[in-house]
Amino acid sequence: MAQHCGYARVAYNAALSSFKSGLDDGNWKTLYDIKKEFNARKRDIFPWCDAMSQNASKNAIHHFSDAVRRWKSGQNRFPVPKNRSGKQSYQADNGQGSVRVHKKRVWLPKVGWIRMCEELRWTGDIGRVVVSRKDDKWFVSILVHTDEENTMVQMSLIDDKPAVGVDVGINTLATCSDGTKYENPRPLKRYLRKLRRAGRMLSRKTRFSSNWHKARKRLASIHYRVSCIRLDSHHKASTAIVRKASAIGIETLNVSGMLKNKKLAKHIADASLSRFLTMIKYKAERRGIPITEAAMFFASSKTCSSCGHKKTELDLSERTYHCGECGFTCDRDVNAAINLCPS
Repeated sequence: MAQHCGYARVAYNAALSSFKSGLDDGNWKTLYDIKKEFNARKRDIFPWCDAMSQNASKNAIHHFSDAVRRWKSGQNRFPVPKNRSGKQSYQADNGQGSVRVHKKRVWLPKVGWIRMCEELRWTGDIGRVVVSRKDDKWFVSILVHTDEENTMVQMSLIDDKPAVGVDVGINTLATCSDGTKYENPRPLKRYLRKLRRAGRMLSRKTRFSSNWHKARKRLASIHYRVSCIRLDSHHKASTAIVRKASAIGIETLNVSGMLKNKKLAKHIADASLSRFLTMIKYKAERRGIPITEAAMFFASSKTCSSCGHKKTELDLSERTYHCGECGFTCDRDVNAAINLCPS
């Protein structure tokens, strides 16, 4: 599987080199031209490719074509070469039926049967199959075309569920308008000491030596664990919020602007608030739950949820909101969530 990832990488880079050479000559090469050129030369340049599945190179060139299309539309920047030390993955399928799954095993072309940790949750025709590597662990992402309607997408709303406003933050990941709070595990803060020590150990090793590779894997393992803890908390909190709401109100965050605050940048990045809000959006869309996004500069924390009075100043240290007009007192985050709740 690692060899197939390398084959996909060199095929992508070869397609990029071919495309750039065409641009220099004033010739805009199409996907068909790039594939034809690569297939004519690949056995001379990469004599080992006969032992590999040609699906890896074909799909890699298709991915490059998609990157060019997104660059032309202004969505992305111009494609760059893939690095050997970057993400390792390849698409193993060649259309429906080219990859088989039986219980806890998956059959990959030129690789054979590979054991999986769990069975496939869905039944139907297998479409795209992507094999990837993270922290020396191999994962397979399988797209399944189901015959029956997706009940999650078509799920009807239950009338007795209330509308919920969600306020996100650093200390508390999410606070709902009903008073429910979901704590932020702050995994980077928990593992920062180990990360610093692993980074120092890596810097002392001779580059590309055996001990350097061991230290690099140790550092990557800690980063991977931090990412998994953060992702797990996001999924659990977003799923719990979506399941109990008939409508959801969220805030619009300027994360790039928030990261310019040097004192809070690390904590904001650790919380990954933008990804958490994205999870709420797509999970609510699956269930048909409407999402209301407040304006970017809506002062949800400064506004009183009882009388609507807006304070001019509100320090971060004030965790309890007290309205000077009507005397309303409430938790700061709960008050903001109530203001975000759709009517």
